[in-house]
Amino acid sequence: MSATRAPVMFIGHGSPRWALSPGEAAIRLQEFSGFFDHVKAVLVISPHWITRGMRLTASSKPETIHDFGGFEEALYKLQYPVAGEPDLAREIQSMLQEQGIAIALDEKRGLDHGVWVPLMHMLPDHNIPVLQLSLDAGSTPESLVALGEQLKRLRNEGVAVIASGSLTHNLYHIGDENGPALDYVSRFQSWVREQVIARNIASISQPNIESEEFATAHPSAEHYLPLLIAMGASSDSDQFSLLESPVLYQALSMESYGWN
Repeated sequence: MSATRAPVMFIGHGSPRWALSPGEAAIRLQEFSGFFDHVKAVLVISPHWITRGMRLTASSKPETIHDFGGFEEALYKLQYPVAGEPDLAREIQSMLQEQGIAIALDEKRGLDHGVWVPLMHMLPDHNIPVLQLSLDAGSTPESLVALGEQLKRLRNEGVAVIASGSLTHNLYHIGDENGPALDYVSRFQSWVREQVIARNIASISQPNIESEEFATAHPSAEHYLPLLIAMGASSDSDQFSLLESPVLYQALSMESYGWN
């Protein structure tokens, strides 16, 4: 990687409990952390912030949001005390608006668990500023890929792009944390992997048509959609990395991808 070109990732962020139970998935992320040595900031898209119209955090000290319930007390005490970057937020807003993409700044919003949980494992020193971009409820697959293509420009300025989600996310099928993966989970994960490696963006953009497993893997699509942004922000010339990890709770794929 050049001194200025920053990486792109799609990270399977699993359950909030991943913060307390790192396991093999965290080891895979730590192996990729070296690609962030020269990164000046990280922009993360998480499915846990969905808005009408796109919004971008612009706080200098974003809070750690514990946007979940029913877990052990230790989880609510965890913090990811990272800096924000309001000036960069304004630059990103201007860049996207010049391309006709409407985006508003949010000076109060913090970072949800789709952001801080994986970053706790991959960037534990929290010494790189972090911004979070919301998912626009009105997005289409085409607009998300196009958004990624615009965010690709940030990489040449040293800003990494991380799309956080999950290749499979059916909470109705949650089982034992380390139980065997359900058959459809393994099949859909393998299908996505094949399409990503082949950079078959057309198929990835219409999984409801291309894969029989999609409807079961995603009763709602929000955890899958960030992958489309990552595909748009990556390039044929990037070095692709597959971060294989065991499926957790039998239904949550933890597989992640990196491009640098």
